[in-house]
Amino acid sequence: MEAEVVESEMVLPTHLRFKRIQMYEKYPKGQSRGRHWKHLKQILQAENFQNYRPNEPHYVNIESPPSMHPCKRICDITGYEAPYFDPRTNLRYANAEVFKIIRSLPNDYVQRYLALRNAAVVLK
Repeated sequence: MEAEVVESEMVLPTHLRFKRIQMYEKYPKGQSRGRHWKHLKQILQAENFQNYRPNEPHYVNIESPPSMHPCKRICDITGYEAPYFDPRTNLRYANAEVFKIIRSLPNDYVQRYLALRNAAVVLK
């Protein structure tokens, strides 16, 4: 059996949309290839920071007001986000496995973990 050849007058586009555009098409000769990053000196000149109020934060004055969002609670053992809190030791924990570890810790270890968080309780 011979394969039948079909002639068509179909015209294909020069580039297909799903194909990556060639660099020479995207950036003709003499044109820049990407985003230009500004240096701090250029930003300061363009920003005209002298017109800002003294308390308003900008590139020269990095002071900003305290955050209005509550701080994240972090597990004292693992460093993951801790949704749970142990009322006996005051340590935060991430899951049940860490809770078992916390309950097995001696009191002086618990105090050291709390001291790292600046929440140490001084027992008298």
